[in-house]
Amino acid sequence: MGMPEGIKIIDALVMENRPGPGSGKGSRHRHGDIENQIPGYRERFLKGTTIDEMVAIMDEVGIEKAMLEVGAYSADFGQDSGLKAVEKYPDRFSAWCSDLAVNPHEGMGAVRKLQRLVSDFGVKFFEPMPGRVRLPPNDKQYYPLYYKCIELGIPVVINVGIPGPHDPAWLQDPIHLDEVCWFFPDLRVVMCHIGEPWQFMCVKLMLKWPNLYYMTSAFAPKHYPGEIIYYMNTRGADKVMFASGYPIIDFRRAALELKDLPLRDHVWPKFVRENAIKVFKL
Repeated sequence: MGMPEGIKIIDALVMENRPGPGSGKGSRHRHGDIENQIPGYRERFLKGTTIDEMVAIMDEVGIEKAMLEVGAYSADFGQDSGLKAVEKYPDRFSAWCSDLAVNPHEGMGAVRKLQRLVSDFGVKFFEPMPGRVRLPPNDKQYYPLYYKCIELGIPVVINVGIPGPHDPAWLQDPIHLDEVCWFFPDLRVVMCHIGEPWQFMCVKLMLKWPNLYYMTSAFAPKHYPGEIIYYMNTRGADKVMFASGYPIIDFRRAALELKDLPLRDHVWPKFVRENAIKVFKL
């Protein structure tokens, strides 16, 4: 049941952990809200990690490629450190953007930004965090961006579950995605950040909607809910993909604990690689 040898991992969601300014309190990750929830996280973000160091650790633990957030640190996309990292290591990183780069409250301005990020910089998905945006994902302010995602052929990735940052939890109840998947059958929707305590709702929604997927970001593998493991081993092998959410979960810890998951042999390549290639068109 352990992970077979030789499978190259794709990490479906990682972020920069910039050394120096931007690594401490008040930075875009609001580390102060979550630093006491994850062992070792405070030390990791205070030290920071360069992009070169990230790539070296990925080499060490067998991560072939990671999906890296871009556009979070600079309104001038040409100067953004995430985009520079993707340009430097095009075989190791693919880009994604969040509401920090494309804010749903900006209306058509946000749509134009998303268009540019995909057309000019190859962004592979858009990830709004409902708790941070202060809108549930079925709010109509998102809908122009959902239409644009369909037009551009990219998925939307939505945070679900109790947020680590001190944001209202009801905004991230996965039941809101029932309406989104119904209204947008051509939109690929991916739930991220596990969805606790509503993980069984996540499973039921994936059983219902063919366009709904799931990634394991921001949770150490040993803490993956049993409902998700069971679903992967039965009807959900094509629906769930691995993500660390680095720096929330360290690459080394994720890779070490990943190998001990009780997954069936046919599930492994889909979970750690093939589903991400399919959903994000890598």
